[in-house]
Amino acid sequence: MKKLFILLSLILLTLQPVFANGMKSVTYVIDPEKNAFEHNNKGVIYVEEKCYYAAIQEFKMAISLNPKTQATAVYFNNLGKVYMTIGYPNLALDCFKNSIVQYNLNFEYYQNLADCYVALGQVSSQLKAYKSRASKNPLDMVMLGLLYEKSGDIKKAIITLDEFAMSETGLIITPAVKNHIQKLVDKVTNETI
Repeated sequence: MKKLFILLSLILLTLQPVFANGMKSVTYVIDPEKNAFEHNNKGVIYVEEKCYYAAIQEFKMAISLNPKTQATAVYFNNLGKVYMTIGYPNLALDCFKNSIVQYNLNFEYYQNLADCYVALGQVSSQLKAYKSRASKNPLDMVMLGLLYEKSGDIKKAIITLDEFAMSETGLIITPAVKNHIQKLVDKVTNETI
């Protein structure tokens, strides 16, 4: 019995290199974009659980792993929303501005930036700044319209946003702007009744 066991062991040991040569070694490729996506998802889960510090760290990791893509705009926006939730609009301001720089065709980013200006008490100063440069960049009209809304001038907000929607019909952001205009019109109509 011992001799049989020793013989089988020797045969297996001599055949092992033959079997091992045919196998490929497994390599793991680190994909920063995939990891950034996963960190962002973890951050969203932490926000739902109201673990804001952990969410902030996850969003920051997502941004650092994937710093200059359209997806990064989402990460900046999520980070800004957490800062607004915990009462730090000064930190959120930079996040919302960065989200618009990364991808300027998402209406939510403009709304969040406008809310941040309200929290910082900068609506009137930003209104002046956007008035002066709205003719250079048509997307600044979106921000201008939202700032008019936040300042209480709903009719001027509707006119400005409608002017943008009529001049920029082919942009991805335009349907969202039109939906917002409709909400403002409904609000004005309900107030006058």
